[in-house]
Order: sequence, then structure tokens, then C-alpha cells
Amino acid sequence: MALAKIIWVDDEIESLQSQKLFLENKGYEVQTFTNGFDAIDFVKENPVDVVLIDESMPGITGLETLAKIKELKQSLPVVLITKNETENLMDEAIGSQISDYLIKPVNPNQVWLSLKKIIDNKRLVAEKTTTAYQQQFRNLFMALNSNPDYNEWMDIYRKLVYWELEMQKSDSPEMQEVLQSQKGEANTEFFKFISRNYASWVSPKSKDGPVMSHSLVKFKVMPHLEKGTPLFFILIDNLRFDQWKAIQPIFAESFRILEEDSFYSILPTATQYARNAIFAGLLPVEIEKQFPQQWKNDDEEGGKNLHEEEFFRAQMRRLGKNDLKVSYTKVLNNQAGLELVNNIHNLLTNDLNVIVYNFVDMLSHARTEMEVLKELAGDEMSYRSITTSWFEHSPLHQALKKIADKKIKIVLATDHGSVRVKTPYKVIGDKQTTTNLRYKHGRNLNYEPKEVLAYRDPREVGLPVPTINSSFIFAKEDGFLCYPNNYNHYVNYYRNTFQHGGVSLEEMIVPVIKMESK
Repeated sequence: MALAKIIWVDDEIESLQSQKLFLENKGYEVQTFTNGFDAIDFVKENPVDVVLIDESMPGITGLETLAKIKELKQSLPVVLITKNETENLMDEAIGSQISDYLIKPVNPNQVWLSLKKIIDNKRLVAEKTTTAYQQQFRNLFMALNSNPDYNEWMDIYRKLVYWELEMQKSDSPEMQEVLQSQKGEANTEFFKFISRNYASWVSPKSKDGPVMSHSLVKFKVMPHLEKGTPLFFILIDNLRFDQWKAIQPIFAESFRILEEDSFYSILPTATQYARNAIFAGLLPVEIEKQFPQQWKNDDEEGGKNLHEEEFFRAQMRRLGKNDLKVSYTKVLNNQAGLELVNNIHNLLTNDLNVIVYNFVDMLSHARTEMEVLKELAGDEMSYRSITTSWFEHSPLHQALKKIADKKIKIVLATDHGSVRVKTPYKVIGDKQTTTNLRYKHGRNLNYEPKEVLAYRDPREVGLPVPTINSSFIFAKEDGFLCYPNNYNHYVNYYRNTFQHGGVSLEEMIVPVIKMESK
């Protein structure tokens, strides 16, 4: 490990030689200056880890030196050493973002502890994270291999997300690699689990199964309706659980988070299927039967999610909630977002307000279309940070802040997640075959059976049959489905992009969060 470089600025530096020696024996490199100007010049030109500054010096004071250093290098830690403990000096110093302050006369141990705290903090957090994960690793491994049920799978996935976020603090590439391979292993097992159980969950005779897209409103939204307290059901399209965790602190500033839960998206984990199922409270095969005009299959012309409001109102009638005042708002672009901000107060007179927000979906689709976003969201960590900065500055956040002081409840959910794809699988199909990279349907599909989850009869998993003898196939783990023509171009273009439609923890286990105003 390189020596940490300290500069110490004090007009009586001669009297501190023994302190300097003490720190050098502890392994620090210490450079001393008798005035602020020299120190500022040095910081301009050289890498420094921590600055120690005496507050009262002739010429330029410690606080003035501090201000200049912060202008040059805002994140450089500065420790202020002062004779007087006046409150306004402390306020000013803390306002100028000092990392610590010490009162003269200082003893060598105090200085050493202050430096240790500042320099070692990052390293200690990283080490602690790594050790804690190593202990958890065995438990997660055992959980994966003990035939988990759908509740235990939700728990395993949340733990993996937790460790993925914790690992951001650790700069140990080895541990991050271990975590990634554990996630990969979890997805391999999860795929087998879904292959065995999915059809029975969505069967009309199903007695047992998790809350899924088509039962979300009934079990996770309706129970929170209460006369006199408007309920906002906010659906942010394509929001993974780790992206929710990234924006959670922003919500927590204005709202009390009461329950953090997850549910399973139906297959295909694509907007057109999963989101229509949420609003209709029906599986796609039933939507097609009850709304033959409105349901569109992949190969038909026209928008696939144009009738959510109609489906939702029909679901309300079926649930006997005819007397509710319900609004439905869909935000597809920034203009619609600004209209939501201006109109949000008017929604407080309704019992239930549905807000569908499309941003994250645009982002992940755009990521495959636009090179800029390929650069920006190259991995999970950057995808999360883009999501955070988007949400922080979004009209949705502004709108919610405007009503945070009113008595309201929020249920926040999504329709499906997405997964970063890496492994291409070849599929051969006829003209009718769909373009989606994580699922396909069509006649005469040719594929390697162990690379996908296939249903010869789509009705057995609640899906319409687009054309006679059409079957559905779903990509597993980090796979994406490519046609043989122009194969290499497609593979290189789409590898490492975020896609959805298939079977993975990231696409299927998604957040549903209950909040209320503080």
C-alpha cells in the first residue's frame, strides 16, 4: 500500500517536529509549510491525502486557506487545528466541510487517530463488507441448494441485491467476481425452478402460487384503499429491485416506507404482456377472450398498451369497486410529466390515482438503440446511478414532493425488470417470428431445447395462440435469441445490453412498495 501523503500548515511548525517524526514512524509521508500560500501552491501541483491546518496564522488564516484548498480539490479531507473553541468559528469550519478539528495543544495520538479515521475509513468499510459477504456466501449457497420455494427465492434475490449494493463500497474485484458468479448460479437454479413450477402457478386450477402480475392489484393495491385517504398506485415501467433500492433514499426523504415487498412478473416479462395483465387483473389469454378488439399480438399492427385504463376500469367493476373515484394518468414523455406536476393537486379528491411512468423503459430500450447510453449504462452499477439521477430530477419526483405534506398512501410497483445479456443462442424461425431478444413465438421454431424454456401450447401458461401451432420460447439466465442471418452483427450489437421478456431473477422478481406521507 502506498504511503498516505499529509501536509501540515502551521506558522510555528518548528515546535511540531516531534509530532512529524511520530507520524512518519506510523508510516505517513509528512510535508510541512509555515504559511497558507505555499500550501495552496503545493496542493495545486501534487497529490495529497489529508491537510492539517492551524487556524490562526499571520497573512492568510486557516479558514481562508481551507476555502482556497476546497476550491482546488473539493473532496480533499482537511483537519482544522485551533486554539479557540468559539462557536461561530466551529460553525464556519464545519460549514466549510472540514473532516475533523482538533484543539491545541494537540498530542501526537490525537492527530494519528484523526488521520486513521479519515484515511482508513474507506478501506475498513470495504474490508468489513468483504468479510461479511464471505460469511453470507455459504448461507446463500446452502439456500440455493435446498430446493427453495417461491417465497425463499424472493428472499435469496433480495439478499443478492443487498450484497451487490454493499459490494460497491468494497474495491475488491475478486469478491465482486465471486458475487457475480453466485448470481449466475442463482439464475441457473431459478430457471430450473420456473421451468418446473410456472405452468402450475398460472393454471386456472392453481391452488398455490405467488402474487403475480394478474393478481397484483387485487392483493397489493386494493387492501390499502381507505375512504378519505387518496391512494396513488404508481407503476414505473421496467424497474428492477436494485434500481428501486437506488431510488429508495429519495422517496424516504418525503415518505415513510411501510413495506418493501416483491412479486413475480408473468412471462413474457415484457410490457405488453405483464402490464396489461396488471391492469386487467387477467392473464393475456383471458384478456384476448374478453377484449378481442383491444388485445393485439406481437405481429399485429398498432400500439400494444393503449387500453390499460379500459382494462383497469373493468377490473374495478369485477372487484365490486364501482363507486370509487379513479383517475388514470400515463406519462410517456417530459411534456406529460410537466402536466402531471401541474395537475397533481387535483388528484387529491380521488380515492385511487393510477400513474404509469414510462421512463425506465425508454432508458433500457434506448440503451440498445443509442451509443451514448451504451456508454452510460454499461453495467448494473451505472444503470442504477442513471436511474437515481433520472428520478431525482424527474417530474414524477417533483409531483410527489408537492403532495408529500398531504395525507396520502402510495403503492409503487413495476411491470417487469431487465437483465444484462451476454450469451447468444441461435434460433431459426419463419417469417412470423417475433423480434424480441428474450422470447420468441412462431411456428416451426428451431432451437436447442436446453437453451430455452419452451411451451408448445401457449394456453397452458395463460398466453394467446397468435397463429395456429405457434409455440413460445423464453431465454434463460443471460441469454439472448438471435437468428442465423446477420448473426455476428446482432451478437456484437446486443451483447451487454439490458433486455427483458425472458426468465431471470432480475426480470421476474420485482418490487412492490407501500408508503405513506410522514
